[in-house]
Amino acid sequence: KPIRFIAPNLPGGPTDILARLIGQRLAETLGQPVVIENRAGAAGNIGTEAAAKSAPDGYTLVTGNNATFGANASLYKRLGFDPIRDFAPVVLVATQPNILVVHPSLPVASVKELVVFAKARPGQLNYSGSGMGAAAHLAAELFKSMTGTSIVHIPYKSAAPALTDLIAGETQLMFATSLSVMQHIKANRVRALGVTTAKRSRFLPDLPTIAEAGVPGFEASTWHGVLVPAGTPVAIVERLNVEINRMLQLADSRERLASMGAEIVGGSAKEFADHIQREIPKWAKVVKAIGVQLD
Repeated sequence: KPIRFIAPNLPGGPTDILARLIGQRLAETLGQPVVIENRAGAAGNIGTEAAAKSAPDGYTLVTGNNATFGANASLYKRLGFDPIRDFAPVVLVATQPNILVVHPSLPVASVKELVVFAKARPGQLNYSGSGMGAAAHLAAELFKSMTGTSIVHIPYKSAAPALTDLIAGETQLMFATSLSVMQHIKANRVRALGVTTAKRSRFLPDLPTIAEAGVPGFEASTWHGVLVPAGTPVAIVERLNVEINRMLQLADSRERLASMGAEIVGGSAKEFADHIQREIPKWAKVVKAIGVQLD
């Protein structure tokens, strides 16, 4: 029967594109049709819950990210699933770096200079956020907690208007996805100070990570992986891991992911499981510190 691949977000976004790319390759290598099912809502929780309640027979896959298998465990009062107990991780596919950018009028040229400038003006700077509890919001709050700065959050309904107001000078800084902000960095509409990933981005190799630029240990990337319901036979998990890792080495797959500003990861199912185990408590601390709770 067809394999159901749940993408718990709207069509056209990174999660959907990733699911379709992987689904197409799996259909070719496994010789079985793969049907992409978009189940959006509640920051990915609705589709992820549907996957958790599916039969663990290898015929249901789901994409997971830093929200559904990271911050949402603390952000939401009720998830409807346990990100650890109800799933078997298959592989961490890719990460998308966010970039700390500031308006050109801000007299800072590095992360260290921004920290010094902000500390001298507590509560006077503000940053654009793409929604309460969104990746950009949490990255900024993690930055504030690790640097001891007081910067005011200006929440927007989505990333697009948040970035528009930053470019217009209505706000002073933002953690923006590399894909959305790259053209504005090149046009000098915003100034890039650092990337949020553990390693430098190959798209901006001269831009330091925030960790090496003055905030040791800082990491707040957007990541995407594939999981199956807990109890899925180990042999099936291993086969999926092998096939997806193989797909990630193909030139056209790498090209497509690069067009999304994504860095390929791959690796073992255990490495992905360990990654999730680290993400949940890390974001729980940030969520607790800012006191956000969503229904």
